[in-house]
Amino acid sequence: MSNVHNPRSPRSPQSPRNSRWTALGVLSAAGLMTILDGSIVTVAMPAIQQELGFSPAGLSWIVNAYLIAFGGLLLLAGRLGDLIGRRTMFLAGNVVFTAASLLAGAATGPGLLIAARFLQGVGSAMASAVVLGILVTLFTEPGERGRAIAIFSFTGAAGASIGQVLGGVLTDALSWQWIFLINVPIGLVAVVLAIRVLPADRGIGLAAGADVAGAVLVTSGLMLGIYTVVEVERYGWLAARTLGLGAISLALLAAFTVRQATARTPLMPLRILRSRNVVGANLAQMLALSGMFAFQVLVALYMQRVLGYGALDTGLAMLPAAVGIGSISLFASARLGARFGARAILLAGLALLIGAMSLLTRIPVNADYVTHLLPVMLLISGGGLVLPALATLGMSGARESDAGLASGLFNTTQQVGMAIGVAVLSTLAASRAEQLLAAGGSQASALTGGYRLAFTVSAGLLAAAFVVGLVVLRRSGPETAARPSQDETPVPAAR
Repeated sequence: MSNVHNPRSPRSPQSPRNSRWTALGVLSAAGLMTILDGSIVTVAMPAIQQELGFSPAGLSWIVNAYLIAFGGLLLLAGRLGDLIGRRTMFLAGNVVFTAASLLAGAATGPGLLIAARFLQGVGSAMASAVVLGILVTLFTEPGERGRAIAIFSFTGAAGASIGQVLGGVLTDALSWQWIFLINVPIGLVAVVLAIRVLPADRGIGLAAGADVAGAVLVTSGLMLGIYTVVEVERYGWLAARTLGLGAISLALLAAFTVRQATARTPLMPLRILRSRNVVGANLAQMLALSGMFAFQVLVALYMQRVLGYGALDTGLAMLPAAVGIGSISLFASARLGARFGARAILLAGLALLIGAMSLLTRIPVNADYVTHLLPVMLLISGGGLVLPALATLGMSGARESDAGLASGLFNTTQQVGMAIGVAVLSTLAASRAEQLLAAGGSQASALTGGYRLAFTVSAGLLAAAFVVGLVVLRRSGPETAARPSQDETPVPAAR
C-alpha cells in the first residue's frame, strides 16, 4: 500500500521528521548491542572456561550456539516481520535477547550458558532481521536514506572494536558475567524507546505467507549449514561427516526453493530474486565479508601469536581501522553515494580492501606496527564505503511488503559470509602452518606463512566481489526488480 494513502505510514503526522531520527538511534543502539555481543565474549572465554569448567571443545559452543541460532533464523524472522509487523518483531527480539542475557549472566554451568547463548541468537535474529526493513520505510528520500544507512553501518564497525576492548575491561574489573549483564539495562531502554518512537505497522497478515513447510525447510537448512561450517575446523572439509551434513543442508535449501516456486503463499516470494541489485549485493556481500572477516580474526591472531601482543594491546592496535571505517561510513559514504552512486562507491571501497589484503600477503615475522600494520589499518577504512553501499543496493529492489524479507536475506548472507570466511581461512592458515612446521620452520615463521596464505585467498575473495559488483550490479537508474501489483509499492531505490 502506498505511503501516501496509508494512515499508519512512517511519513504520516504520527511519525514526524525528528522522531524518525530518534527511531534510527534506537535501531542503531539495538544493532550495536547485537554486534558488540558477538565480539565481547571472545575476550572473556578463558575466564568462563576456568569458572564454569568448559572443556576445550565445549568452549567453542559459547560462540557457535549464538551463530547457529542467529544465522539460521534471520530469513524466517525477516519474513515474519513482514507478516505480523516489523515493529512487533523488533520489540519481541529485544525482549528475548535481554532475557537471555540475564540468563547468561546467571549461568552456573556450561549447559545453561550454551542454552542462553542460543536464545540470545534467537533474539538477535528477530531484532536484526527487520532493522533495515524498518529503516528503508522510515527514510524514503535517497539522501536521507543514505545518511541513515551510513549511521547504522557506523554502529556495526564501532561495535566490533568496542566489544574486544570492553570485554577485557569488564572481565578484569568486574567479572565475565558483566559482559552479558550489561545488555540488560541497554535492552530495557531500547524496548521502552522503541515502543514510543517506532511507527506501528500491522504487517500484511500471516495468510499472505504462512508457509509452515517452507519455514521448517529454510530454518533447518540454514542452521545445519552454519553448524557444518563452524565444525569444519574440528573435522576438516573432506571428512565424511562434513560432506554428509553439507549435502543434507543443500538438499533442504533446494527443497525450500522448490517449495517457494510452487506454494500458494510462499514464505519467500522468489520475485525478490529477480532484482539484479538485490542478488548482486547479497553475493558481493558474501564474498567481501568472507575476505574482510579474515582481517578481524587473523590479524588479531597474528599480533598475539606471532608478535606477542596482549588482548588489550591487540584491540588498541586495531582501533585505527575501526575509527577509519566508522568515520568514512558516518561522514563520507552518504555524500559520495549521493554524488557517484552506491555501485561506484562499493567498487572504490573494495579496491582499498584488496590493497590492504595484498600488503598482508607479504607480512614479515617480526613486523613493525607503524611500517607494516598501520598502512593496512588505514586501507581497511575502505570498509566504511563497502558496508553502506552494500546495504543500499541490497534493499534497493524490495517492495514495501517485502522489506523485512530483504533485510533478513541481507543479514543472512552477511552471517553466512562471515562464518564461511572464518572456517575456510582459519583452516587454510592452520594447514599451511602445519606443513611449514613439518618442513623444519620455526613456529613464528610457520604461523606467519599460514596467515599469508589466508590473506592471499582473502584478497582473491575481495577481487571476486569486485567482479560481481562490476558485472552484475547496475550503475544507476531505476531498479529493475519485478513490477509491483497495483496494491503494493516498492521501497524507493536509493542511488
